[in-house]
Amino acid sequence: MIANKISNTLFIKNRSKLLSKLPANSLVIIQSNDEMPRNGDQVFKFRQNSDLYYLCGINQPKIIVCICNSHPNAAYHEILFAVKPNPNHAIWYGHQPDKAELQQTSGIKTIFWLEDFETVLKDLITNTENVFLSSNEYIKFIPDFHDRNHRFSLQIKENYPLHQYHRLSPLITELRLIKEPEEIAMIETACDITGKAFQKVLKTLKPGMMEYEVEAEINHEFLINNIRHHAYEPIIAAGENACTLHYVENSSSCQEGELLLLDFGAEYSNYASDCSRTIPVSGRFSIRQKEYYQAVLNVYNEIVKEFVVGNCIDHLNKKTSILIEKELIRLGLFTADEVEKQNNESPLYIKYYMHGVSHFMGLDVHDVGSKQTVLQAGMILTCEPGIYNKDEKIGIRLENDILITDDGPVNLMKNIPIEIEEIEKIMINR
Repeated sequence: MIANKISNTLFIKNRSKLLSKLPANSLVIIQSNDEMPRNGDQVFKFRQNSDLYYLCGINQPKIIVCICNSHPNAAYHEILFAVKPNPNHAIWYGHQPDKAELQQTSGIKTIFWLEDFETVLKDLITNTENVFLSSNEYIKFIPDFHDRNHRFSLQIKENYPLHQYHRLSPLITELRLIKEPEEIAMIETACDITGKAFQKVLKTLKPGMMEYEVEAEINHEFLINNIRHHAYEPIIAAGENACTLHYVENSSSCQEGELLLLDFGAEYSNYASDCSRTIPVSGRFSIRQKEYYQAVLNVYNEIVKEFVVGNCIDHLNKKTSILIEKELIRLGLFTADEVEKQNNESPLYIKYYMHGVSHFMGLDVHDVGSKQTVLQAGMILTCEPGIYNKDEKIGIRLENDILITDDGPVNLMKNIPIEIEEIEKIMINR
């Protein structure tokens, strides 16, 4: 449950960075994700709260991490609470980590069992004034239920109403935006395995295959590379399905002459990759499909140059819309004269390009950071222009993961084929 491929030095470093941002007399309390009920007595496969993982590296439910800079006992400055191993549980579900293993994974020396939490919490909170609590503040996420951190926030404020309570999210977001070398290495590995899966699809796709059969090829490649999770629900969209941006049914047939849009990514040690490619089911693009594909690739090649220190996603989006508009004119979907007369509140390109060109990536595929966040070295973002035309049953999106450096953008998916000639050569010579 707690194994990962990262040294605990990363998590020690992450906690140290967070401590440096806390005011005096502060306490951070962050809880793991819930185990989510599926049906009957079954639960969904567990995935750790990304902020908690960032601080301790443990993939296990019912974990609590406390960081305190004011307790007189230095041993209480970092504490991890976990479920006490139960021999009967081990018989049914396998090994549960002991204190030594939890210490080794997290680098936290003081470990208590969960049953001691309330007693220790009272000691911690008596010796502090400012309490920082965790919440999911992703702007588009509006859940139907309250998660473990939310429920705990309500409870602690009721039990200890005289303390000052603060949001942890702004502090940890600032930290997570800049990736440490170990984090970049995890994302690079995820990208490499995603590339292997794409190569597998290029060599196996043929007319008549079902979209879910293509997904199965990806799953197989992931599993033999010890990838147990997609970073998000994979999109395997043939023909007109590609014009639905988040199509995840993956239940249609891939027909001769159609394009197949793939949007998927491996998750390696909780770190995401995010790749989009569009390929011809029959192995060769038609002339019209090449025109569309090259238009999207032209936009990608131009806009990726703007992934530099000092820019922001808002800038990238504005620049992309101009580039897309020019390509759509070349494709004959509207004219320059029509653009001159368009309603600027509802530009013509929106019919064919409806999404942004980038989002941050890291422990979440749509990682922390806003469209106004100024790009700095160490950030990782996607670059993903697209064009979608239901009338011609063509949807094309091309996407790579880009590392921002002081020397310019670095494509972490440079080894994944993207040029028309590359793709056709692999598919025809398989």
